[in-house]
Amino acid sequence: MSIGKKIRLERIFNRENNRCIIVPMDHGVSIGPCEGLVDMREAVQDMSVGGADAVLMHKGLVRCGHRSCGKDLGLIVHLSASTDLSPHPNSKTLVCTVEEAIRLGADAVSIHINIGDELEREMLAQMGKVSEATERWGLPLLAMVYARGPKIQNSYDPKLVAHCARVGVELGADVVKVPYSGDVDSFAHVVESCCIPVVIAGGAKMDSTKSFLQIVYDSLQAGGSGLSVGRNVFQHPNRRALVRALRGIVHENWTVEQALASMGEK
Repeated sequence: MSIGKKIRLERIFNRENNRCIIVPMDHGVSIGPCEGLVDMREAVQDMSVGGADAVLMHKGLVRCGHRSCGKDLGLIVHLSASTDLSPHPNSKTLVCTVEEAIRLGADAVSIHINIGDELEREMLAQMGKVSEATERWGLPLLAMVYARGPKIQNSYDPKLVAHCARVGVELGADVVKVPYSGDVDSFAHVVESCCIPVVIAGGAKMDSTKSFLQIVYDSLQAGGSGLSVGRNVFQHPNRRALVRALRGIVHENWTVEQALASMGEK
């Protein structure tokens, strides 16, 4: 890894434990201005006050809130998109370049790939081009890789999750984001199959704070490097306290019980 990538990754990952809390805020392109992301300045400030390490957003949102508040945050600019209104919502296309992200002050960029989709080959080709550009510029690349398509029956299948993670590694990502496979042992295999940090996605919005915190805790026990979770964080009714609780688990080795107690929950 180039020195440029190492320096920029340290703006996102804790130097002492190589873990991070990333909050994606790129949902507006896919589903519109959803709950929690209507006021972007407020959303970013809440993540900053809570103690997130980075936020992730599309290029146009950077002007609408990033670094508008006290504590600085790492900035990851998302390069690919699709809308849920498309006949091919899982087929992502590039909407930003690495050079644009650098001009915006990004510490890293991210790209989304859905393996198994009918247009998988185009997303893989995009990943190849982006990987080359990030290597040339010394900018870290986070790959969000999911198994989604007509042949996919369960995107949380441990074998598929491991396959997704390996795709990210082999195509040049510096960090890979995949779903949690459901248990510590299977996710440990996912992590062991990678030579880069693995962070978990949040999936569908969960009703239980405890269940969400438990998944985060378990992924760390398996060797994971943290989380990149959106709706389960920014749509939480007490999102500042939730981010503080996540920080306790990820960076201070809290138990789930300690994290819940910090929020006044059981």
